[in-house]
Amino acid sequence: MAHSKQAKKRIRQNVKQNLANKAKASEVRTYTKKLLAAVKAGDKTEAQRLLPLTAKRIDKAAKTNVIHQNAAARRKSQIMKAVQGMA
Repeated sequence: MAHSKQAKKRIRQNVKQNLANKAKASEVRTYTKKLLAAVKAGDKTEAQRLLPLTAKRIDKAAKTNVIHQNAAARRKSQIMKAVQGMA
């Protein structure tokens, strides 16, 4: 257990930030799943509508180091390839 005032404050901050990071990561997964479900169902208009929203969530997560920059680039590449593959 922390003894100093500063260490106690850091614990409080870490808990709060951890919840925020979990929410951002969850949002990325949710939007990605929605997009891939639309692709699988063949709903091109819905997939194209979700693509920029999903990319934005991924970029925001990478910007705040919730996910690594390269992981974000890879995920964006995968979702764009999936949407482009719909003919």
